[in-house]
Amino acid sequence: QKNSCVLPEDLKNFYLMTDGFQMTWSVKTDDTPMPLGSMVINSISKLCRLGGSSMYTLPSAPTLADLEDDTDEEGNGDKPEKPHFDSRSLIFELDPCNGNGKVCLVYKHAEPVVSPDTEIWFLDRALYWHFLTKTFTAYYRLLITHLGLPQWQYAFTSYGVSPQAKQWFNMYKPITINTALLSEEADSFVNKLDPSKVFKSKNKTPVLKKKQPPQPPGSQKSHTSMTSAKTCSPAGNSSRK
Repeated sequence: QKNSCVLPEDLKNFYLMTDGFQMTWSVKTDDTPMPLGSMVINSISKLCRLGGSSMYTLPSAPTLADLEDDTDEEGNGDKPEKPHFDSRSLIFELDPCNGNGKVCLVYKHAEPVVSPDTEIWFLDRALYWHFLTKTFTAYYRLLITHLGLPQWQYAFTSYGVSPQAKQWFNMYKPITINTALLSEEADSFVNKLDPSKVFKSKNKTPVLKKKQPPQPPGSQKSHTSMTSAKTCSPAGNSSRK
């Protein structure tokens, strides 16, 4: 009511279930836990609007709206139109990203009436916009999928994550950071099942079961000698008679 806008239905249902979300996890290095992953959705009280007021009390103090440049390319080709810091858009902070930027809920068309259509954008530290998803649900899935790794939002920018963050990605999320390799050599990340190879050994097992264990050569000779002796003895008796 304060900002004359309506929350999107999926985000509204999220806040009806829980007032914000925060999950952190750590890794052990030399038996010392080190905070690494962080997944945050601001509570309603922290869902602050960006660019709405000046950060200083002076009447001529600069605001984010002063950064607007009409010469910027907007919506060319497949690129969506970027949000505006002035009254043309309403921007609310969803995630402070530990100081690495801001994930924002954006109402791109606020004049003359605020449009209910919203998008999720990432504002980096240089105050450049990067599109993430069209819905909050899709962003929430991205957040969980990337495990809240440091600077994971920069994977959706043209310059990518930092070398330090890339090391964490290679350790905990290798497919995400190697998307170029995935497009070129997709078979390297896919487990293939070949039934002929899997069940090949099972076809040979009946053949192996039919084989009898070999007998020692000594026992075989003694058995043949005993049978020959038995067969020869009646013939000798008959000839003697």
